Amino acid sequence: MRLMIIASAVLFGIGAATLGMSQETPDRQRAETFRQLELFGDVLSRVEADFVVETDKAALIEAAINGMLGSLDPHSRYLPPEAFQDMQTTTRGEYFGIGIEVTFRNDMVTIVSPMAGTPGEAAGLEANDVILAVDGENMVGAGMDAAVDRIRGPAGEPVTLMIGREGQEPFEVTVVRAAVEMRSVIYNMDEDVPYLRITTFNENTTERVTAALRDMTNAQGGPLPGLILDVRSNPGGLLEQSVSVSGLFLDRGEVVSTRGRDPRDTRRYNAEAGDMLAGAPIVVMVNAGSASASEIVAGALQDRQRATVIGLPSFGKGSMQTVVPLRGGRDGALRLTTARYYTPAGRSIQGQGVIPDILVAPRQITPETRILSGEADLRNALANEVEESDPPFEYEDIRQPPEDWATGEDYQLHMAREELRARMARREARL
Repeated sequence: MRLMIIASAVLFGIGAATLGMSQETPDRQRAETFRQLELFGDVLSRVEADFVVETDKAALIEAAINGMLGSLDPHSRYLPPEAFQDMQTTTRGEYFGIGIEVTFRNDMVTIVSPMAGTPGEAAGLEANDVILAVDGENMVGAGMDAAVDRIRGPAGEPVTLMIGREGQEPFEVTVVRAAVEMRSVIYNMDEDVPYLRITTFNENTTERVTAALRDMTNAQGGPLPGLILDVRSNPGGLLEQSVSVSGLFLDRGEVVSTRGRDPRDTRRYNAEAGDMLAGAPIVVMVNAGSASASEIVAGALQDRQRATVIGLPSFGKGSMQTVVPLRGGRDGALRLTTARYYTPAGRSIQGQGVIPDILVAPRQITPETRILSGEADLRNALANEVEESDPPFEYEDIRQPPEDWATGEDYQLHMAREELRARMARREARL
C-alpha cells in the first residue's frame, strides 16, 4: 500500500513535468523523458532482484523522489503522510519536541534557530550548531527526516544531542522533550522602551502582534513612542502572516512581490491602510537565524524607510515554497519551490540576507569569523540573480561589545535601545 502511495507522488511529478513539456518541447524530447522513466524502472527491477539483501520497494521509491527534489534546491521535498500532518500541526503552533528549526547543510543537520521559550533555547542551542549524533546514533549524512524522527518524541522524555559548534570541541547536551507551544509573540516595556519579539509566523501571529501592541498602548496610556521589533532567530513561517504583520506598521504600499518561472506569474502583496504606530520610529533586530518570513518583514520595513535594521545579516532564504497535497493529503504532499520573493525595492535577498543598516555583533568577533552564512551554504541553493562584485560591508563596519561587557547582557538589544531612543528624541524635537 505504501508503495502505491509513494509511486503516486512520482507520477504526480512526472505528469506535471510532462504537461509543461508538452506545451514547450517537441515530441522527440517527450519520448526521451519516457525513455528515462523506463530506465528508472529497469534499475529498480534490477535492484529488487539482485541486491545482496532484500530491499524495501517503498523506501527505494521515496529515496528516488527525494533525490530528484533534493537536486533542485534545499527546500523542495516530498512529505510522506505523517510528515505532512506534522507540518500542518507545526503551522498551528503546537507539537512535541525540543523547539528547534533545522536544515540540511553539507551532509549535516544544522540548527537554523532555537525557538523562544522552548527546551532547545533553554539548553543553550544556537543558530549554526551542527547535530552530530542523537542518543549516540550518528547523524552525519543520515538526512533531516532521520534526525527529526529521533529528536521528536513523547513529552517528558530526554534526548541527548552531540553538538558541533565553530571554535569548540564537540559536546553533549541533554534536552527534555516537551509539548512545544510556540509563543509567536513576546512583549514588554523594556526599560521604558516598547519591545516586541516575534518567534515564528504561524496562523495566529498577526492577531497576537495586534493584541500586544494594544496592550502596550494601554499600559503606556497613549500612543507608543516607538518600538523594538525583534525577529532574531525567527525561522519564518507563513507568507501571508509576514505580509499582514508588515502591514501593521505601513500605511498601504507594497510589502513583497513573488515571481515564478513565468514572468506573468508575478504577484504583489500590499499593506492595507493604517499604521498602528502612526509613524513612530521602529528598530528591527535580525541575525543569521532570521529567515524567510522574518526577512520579508525586515526587508519591507527597511526598503520603505519605515525602520532601522540592527544586528547581523539574516539567513538569506529568498524563495517561496508551495505545498501541494497529493490525493487530498492521503498520499502526503509535494513541497516545491515555485517562486522567488523580492523586497519593495526589487531586491532579492537569496543567499545574501538582509544587511542591517547598523551592524552589531552579539559578542567579540575577529576578522576570521564567518558572518555571511546560511542559505548560500546549503547544497543546491538557488543563486542570486544579481551577482555582487563587492562585499556588502567591511569587518570594520561591525560594532562590537567592549571587552569588559558582561557575558549575560544582550549587546545587540542594548544598541537597539540606544538607536530607538535617539530616533524617538529626534521625532519629538520635530513635533
